[in-house]
Parts: sequence; C-alpha cells; structure tokens
Amino acid sequence: MLLALELGVAALALVVFGLGLVGGRRRPGELGGVVAVGLAGLYGLSLLVDARGPLFDGAFVVDGLAVFLKQVFLLATLLAVVGGLARRDAASARTLEYHLLILTSLLGMMVLASARELVLLFVAFELMSIPLYVLAGFAKRDARAVEASLKFFLVGSLSTALLAYGLSFVYGVTGSTRLDVVTRALGGGDGLLLLGLLLILAGVGFKIAAFPFHMWVPDTYEAAATPFVAWLSVAPKAAGFAALLRIFVERAGASASLWGGVAELLAALTIVAGNLMALPQTDAKRLLAYSGIAHIGYMLLGLAAMSPHGVAMMLFYLVAYLFSNIGAFMVVEAVAQAEGASALRSFRGLAQRSPVLALAMLLFLLSLGGIPFMVGFWAKLYVFWAAAQAGLYGVVLLAAILTVVALFYYLLVAKQMYIDAPVRATPVPVPPALLLVLAVSAVAVVALGLYPGPLLDAALRAATPLF
Repeated sequence: MLLALELGVAALALVVFGLGLVGGRRRPGELGGVVAVGLAGLYGLSLLVDARGPLFDGAFVVDGLAVFLKQVFLLATLLAVVGGLARRDAASARTLEYHLLILTSLLGMMVLASARELVLLFVAFELMSIPLYVLAGFAKRDARAVEASLKFFLVGSLSTALLAYGLSFVYGVTGSTRLDVVTRALGGGDGLLLLGLLLILAGVGFKIAAFPFHMWVPDTYEAAATPFVAWLSVAPKAAGFAALLRIFVERAGASASLWGGVAELLAALTIVAGNLMALPQTDAKRLLAYSGIAHIGYMLLGLAAMSPHGVAMMLFYLVAYLFSNIGAFMVVEAVAQAEGASALRSFRGLAQRSPVLALAMLLFLLSLGGIPFMVGFWAKLYVFWAAAQAGLYGVVLLAAILTVVALFYYLLVAKQMYIDAPVRATPVPVPPALLLVLAVSAVAVVALGLYPGPLLDAALRAATPLF
C-alpha cells in the first residue's frame, strides 16, 4: 500500500501504451478519456489510503508531506489532461506518445516526493524532466516549439550537470547518499559539503525557475501547447519544492539559518525579477510565465522562514497557485483557439463576447494578484505572515510592494476584457472539456477563498513532522 500510487501510475501508463498500440490512433479522444478516468481514480485512492512509513531501508518514505504533494501532482495532471482533450493538434494526432510522456513524468514526480536518498532523488528528477523536453517540442513541425524545446533541454542539461556535480561532492565528503547522514554531517562545517549542497540548490533552482535560473521559462511557455504549459507551470515546480524540502529543510537543525538566508535572497531576487519583467509583456502566455516566476519567489518566502508554519503556508500557496494558474492558462487556450493567437489584444471586449469566460479569467487574475477574498489572497497573506514571524521584515515589505506592482499587469488584462471594444462580435467557443476544467478551477478559487480552513489544516499536518 505504501507504493500504491506509484504502482497505479505505472500501471496506467502500461494500459495507455497497450490501448494506444491496439487502436489509439483510430480513437485518440478515447485514450485521453482513459487517462483522465485513471488519474481521477488514483486521486480518489490517495484520499482513501492512509498507509505511512519508510521503504527500502529509509530511502523511500510515505509521510504526510509526500501524500500532500502527490495529491497536488495528480490533481494538476488531471486538470491538464482534461483540458488537453479539447485540442486538435499534434497532441491529439499522437495521443499515445503524448499521454505516455505525461504519465512517465508524473511517475518521476511521485517518486521524487518520497525520495530520502540522493541517487533515488536524482533518478526521479531525470524521469520527471526528460519527458518534459520532448513535450515542449511536441509540435515538431512548428519551428518555435522546436526552438523552445531545445532551449529547455540545454538549460535542463546544465541543471542536471550541476545537480550531479553537487551530489559527487556530497558523497565524497559524507561517504553516503542518505539524506539523514548528509544532514548530520552539515554540523561539521565542511566547505566541500557546503559547496556540493549549493550546487544541488542551483540545479533544483532551474527546475523551479527561480531567478537567475529562469531563462527557459518565457520562450517555452509561449511556444508549447497551452494545456501542457498549464501543467508545466505547476506540477514540476511542486516537485522541485519537494526536493528542496527533503534536502534543506527536513531535520535541518543547526544549518536551518544558513539555508533560510539563501532562500530569502533567492526569494527577493525572484519576486523582483518576475514582476518587473512581466510589466512590458504583450503576450498572455509570456505574461503568465513571468508572473509564475514571481509566484515562485513568494513560495520561497515560506521556505526562508524555516518553520512548520512557513512550510505549511508554502504548501497552501502551491494549491492556490495550481487552481489560479491552470484556470488562467485554460482561458488563454480558449481565446487562442478562437483568435489564433495568445496576444493580450485577443482579449479585447471578451466580456461582451463571452461574459462567463471573462468572469472566470477575472477570478483567476484576482486570485493571482492576491485580492480578497480569492484563495490567492490568503496564500499571500499567510506566507507573508510566516516570513514576518521569522523576522524577515525587509523581504516581506519588498514582496508586498511588488504585489501592488503585479496588480498593474493583471488589471491590464481585465481592462482589455471589460473596457476595450471587441475586435469582433462573435462569442468565443469553449469546448466541454475546457469548460469543465474552468468550472472546477473557478469554484476552487472562490470556495477556498471563502473557506480556507480545511486546506490550511491539511498543509499544517503535512509540514509539521519535517521539524
């Protein structure tokens, strides 16, 4: 039962592979439906199964944090797969390959959330990452997608090299790849061990797109398929935070202040860079890309607090970001399908053409901007509160100021929808699969904004045992 979710994802991938070989090319929509039903079943299983404990001599652990993050992965993947059912492009033409790569990457994330051993963590990272490079350039006849995929691959290869190089230093100093041994060795103040861990932090920084490791994000987001980008913006980032929590937070002890200071610096730089670079954007996907970089900075504030409350607020933020960002990307997908482009001007007069779609986008933008009483408001408030409790007043003030700056580019999209005249009068069609994802995301953003208590309690239960 400890491996139930991982085995379930692997079994679903094998089922998809078999069905795709038999007749998936003749009935591509059915294969995507099978994946969605399987993911929904696995998410339900994650809510029911209460098995906890270590496996493989402690290299793999199922605890509250692992289960919480695996539910985030499953939910994000389910929403992205359902949203992708509405597309008629390379993903629908080669649905076997597309969904098999998605599930393979998901399996890597699931293992990563439970990894307490560095080699297992590295293998899980690569199992997650390599399919992402292929998926980014899945539309192989589109030159922009191929270019974005190549940039993603080159930057990802650099991050892998840094990660592997850092692991070699850690193993050379400690003689072990077990994280509990590494944590105990930190008390000795060995310079090579510190260098190894800094290299590991840089490698993971590429995965979560923290500044200055964010270079691949805007081009990849702009060129890749939007449902995939919606998933890429959430699930792999959550997996990167899982690695940070396992390596730098769990039983950190005396080294907590050091890594908290590093996380504080990364958070400040990422918040500033993400928000300022989002201001001049004229494409909705690039705007959401830089916005996502800024949100990674806000989440790093929770990590910088180095407290159960700080990590819990970071986990709460992850869920709030999941629904807000995936919902916003799915609105961009609907508009882009109708207009043939994701430029901000495509949103002109959307409230007159499709008022429900414009309202959904407004809810997601308000949540991303931290306006009461959307779930994003509580996410920002809680993470600021946790950082302030840890004495990080300067970076909290900086983050609060830049939250106001972020409202400018979010409300610029709202202006396009509600004030500017529409280019055409025809409504924007929303396929049923896309409408379902938008409805679930909008309801979650509003419901969790009005009643955040259950999610807050779940995040606290997941974070507290780390300390």
